[in-house]
This record gives sequence, structure tokens and C-alpha cells, in this order.
Amino acid sequence: MEPFDLSGRTGIVTGGSIGIGFAIARSFARAGMKVVIGNRSRDAGEKAVEALRKEGGEAIFVPLDVMSLDAIDAHVSAVVKAYGRIDVLVNNAGMIVRRRAEEVSEADWDSVIDVNLKGAFFCSQRVGREMIAARRGSIINISSLRSAKMAQERSVYAISKAGVSNMTRALAYEWGKYNIRVNAIAPGTTITDINRRHFESHPDQLEDILRTIPRGRLGDVQDYCAIAAYLASDASDFMTGQTLYVDGGTTIC
Repeated sequence: MEPFDLSGRTGIVTGGSIGIGFAIARSFARAGMKVVIGNRSRDAGEKAVEALRKEGGEAIFVPLDVMSLDAIDAHVSAVVKAYGRIDVLVNNAGMIVRRRAEEVSEADWDSVIDVNLKGAFFCSQRVGREMIAARRGSIINISSLRSAKMAQERSVYAISKAGVSNMTRALAYEWGKYNIRVNAIAPGTTITDINRRHFESHPDQLEDILRTIPRGRLGDVQDYCAIAAYLASDASDFMTGQTLYVDGGTTIC
């Protein structure tokens, strides 16, 4: 099991205070990683760090707004100053706008693309410079099953996540020579606070989605922790440029 050990490594999880991001951060901390939670809300970030520390993990909060290149630079510089290295980056920060394509506004487009795709690219770029200098690193992007399988009122989100999956391939191709691996996890429809509220008010949509999942259930945030730990560890040393669909079989239908 030694290749799976994350002890002594440092990792950033953007949007790591809630949902899938927090679950991944928690699994990293339990595996011995020094975890950095990066998001805009200081209160949420510090609460997440407190929860990880109560379980014996090592974690800090460093403010991060992925829509600002200056904020990204300040965040990464602070992490390097605190720990001297960055071994893992999880580009988890994301957002969704549920709207029919003909009703999408320019503001809708800009907000989703800026967070999901532009933010992920420039976080990767800034951290990538540190990893290039160190000649090592693993970047894990959070894509979506919507990068391959469409749904109503998800057009901009699907476009952004398809971009994330192709960005994964592009960066893996360029940075493989520096011993940097870049992979993506594509979650299926998952029980998060946002989705729970949505489906409570749209039970018909929940029934429709469940019929498309061979496993017969929605994803849970814990479903992505083991694959994230695998991608962060030396166990996945020969894997790069891949988008791994963890979706209960939805994309095979």
C-alpha cells in the first residue's frame, strides 16, 4: 500500500469547504497530506479547516478567488511560503446555471466559464510553474459527466466541463516531460446541498435522472475520495491526461 501514501505532501483544494471538495480534502488529510483549503468565504474555509484539525489532520485556509489572477498568485505564493512545496492541486471550485440555452445571458456565460474553466486553467498555470521547477506534481481537475452526456438546461455548464476535460489532456501533453500528471474526475449527479435543494423542488427531474443511472442511485460526495487519493499518489504514476467517469454507469447508457 506504500504507493498510496500521501504523508508529507502538500495539496490545494479549491472550493474545498463544502461538498465534493471538502470530502476530497478530508480524505487527503486522513491519508497524511497537508491540506490547503482555498475559497472566497473565510468563514466557510476556516470552519472546514477546524473540522479537519479536529480529526487530527493538518490543514490551513488561504483565501482564493479563482476569477482573479492576482488572487490566484497571492494564494499560491502564500502556500509556498507556508509549506515550501505544492505536490497536488485539485481544481474543484465550480458553479452551475440551470437555464435553457435560448435564455442564457452573457453574465450567465461569463460567470460559469470564468469559474469552471478559466479559473481552473489559471490555477493550474500558477501551480504548474511551481511543479515544473520541482519536476513533480499531480493536478486533478473536477469535470462532470455532462462533459460527455447532455441534459436539459445545462448548456453552458456542459460546455465548461468539456473544456475542463480537454484542458486536462492539453496540460498533460505539455507537462508530462516535467513529471507532472494531469487527470480529471467526472462525477455523476451527486447529492450535494445545492442539488438536494434543487431536487426537493423538482422531484420529477430526480425521477428522470435516476432512471438513467444503472447503479440506481445518485452519487455521494464520498464516492470520489478514493479515486482522488489514487490520482494524488504515486500509485497512478503512469496515468495522465485521463478523465475518469465516476457516475454509476450513466455515460454507458
